[in-house]
Amino acid sequence: MFGFTHIARPGLLPFTPLYGLVVWVRNKLFDLRLLRSLTFNIPVISVGNITVGGTGKTPHVEYLVQLFREEFRLAVLSRGYKRKTSGFLLVSDKSRVSEVGDEPLQIKCKYPDVHVAVDRNRVNGIRVLQQQFRKLDLIVLDDAFQHRYVTPILSLLLVDFTRPVFSDALLPAGNLREPAKNIQRADIIIVTKCPDQLSPQQRKLFESRLNTTPVQKVFFTRYAYGSLKPVFPKKYHEKDPVSFKALRKKQNGVMLVTGIANPTPLRKFLHEMVDVTEEIVFPDHHQFTRYDLKRVAERFSAHGKKNSIVVITEKDAVKIRECQSVDKQLKKVLFYLPVEVKFLAKGEKPFIKLTEKYIRKAGKRIKHEIT
Repeated sequence: MFGFTHIARPGLLPFTPLYGLVVWVRNKLFDLRLLRSLTFNIPVISVGNITVGGTGKTPHVEYLVQLFREEFRLAVLSRGYKRKTSGFLLVSDKSRVSEVGDEPLQIKCKYPDVHVAVDRNRVNGIRVLQQQFRKLDLIVLDDAFQHRYVTPILSLLLVDFTRPVFSDALLPAGNLREPAKNIQRADIIIVTKCPDQLSPQQRKLFESRLNTTPVQKVFFTRYAYGSLKPVFPKKYHEKDPVSFKALRKKQNGVMLVTGIANPTPLRKFLHEMVDVTEEIVFPDHHQFTRYDLKRVAERFSAHGKKNSIVVITEKDAVKIRECQSVDKQLKKVLFYLPVEVKFLAKGEKPFIKLTEKYIRKAGKRIKHEIT
C-alpha cells in the first residue's frame, strides 16, 4: 500500500546529511533548554507539519476557528508566508495578499469576527495580540511545529495520507523539514486528505508506520467540497447558481486552474463530478499576474464551450480578486470550491472532547498561576 522512500530530488541527496545535522543541532538546543521556549498565560494551539507544503493546514485551522469561535474569544497568528511586509500586522478584509499573505487573508475574509494577525516572530505576535485584545481566550498558531520558541498547550501535527512521512526523505532531496521520528513531539497527529472510504485495517497499518508513542492520539480526516461559488459575485452572478449537475446535463466540462502545493485531491474530486477538459498548474502561493490571467482566458476561450466554467481554489480566489486586469468575460466564468474538513471513523467527537480537555486544563493552570 505504501511504497519505498521517495527521493524527489536525487541530485541533492549529498546535501541531505548536512541539512539533517543542522536540524538535529537546533532541536537538541531546545531539548537541552539552551534555546528558550516560552509558555504564555493564554492557551495556544499549534497547527503544523514536517512536510513542505500541502498537508491541509489552512482548512484545519479554519475547522478549529469554526469549532471554538462561539465559545472562546480567539485569534489566529500566522507568519504570513511570502508577504512583502515585516513585523506584526493585523489582517483586515481590506488587507492585500502582498501585505499579509494569502492564507491569513482567506481566514479573515471567511471569519471577519475573528482576529487574524501575522508575525514571523510568534513570541512577539502573541504578546502584541494580548496587549491589543486583553480578553482573548485562545490563540491558534498556523504552521508552527518547527517554531519551538513557543510552547503550545496542544500541538497538532498534520500528515498527508497521499505523501506519508515514512516514505519521504529529508530536504533537500526529499520534502521533510525534519526526520519523521520527530512527529513524537506532537500531542495529536491528524492524517489528512484520506480517501472517503478507508478501512480499519488501512488506518491501523498507516498508524503503525508512523511509530507514534502510546500517549499520542491519531485521527484521520478527508476533504469535503462545497458548492461552486463565483469569485466575482456581486456584478456578474445574480442569476441561478452553477452546479455540477447542470454542467453534466449540458455536457460541459470545466477548466481547472490551481496555485496550491498539492492539487491532487481537488483534481480527483472534479474528475468524479464532471469532465475536466483543461488544467493549468501554478506553483504554491503563486501571485497571479496580468500575463497569467490572459493565458487562462486564452486557453479557456480556445477550448471552452458555452456555459462552461473555470474552477479555482478558495486560496487562489483571494489573490485573483485583487488583480486589476481580469478580463470581463473571464470574471463571468470564474468559480471556486470551498473545502472543509471531515473526520473519518467517527473521530470528530473524540477529537473535540480531547481538544477541549487541553484548553480547559490550561485555563485552570493559568487561572491558578494568576491568583
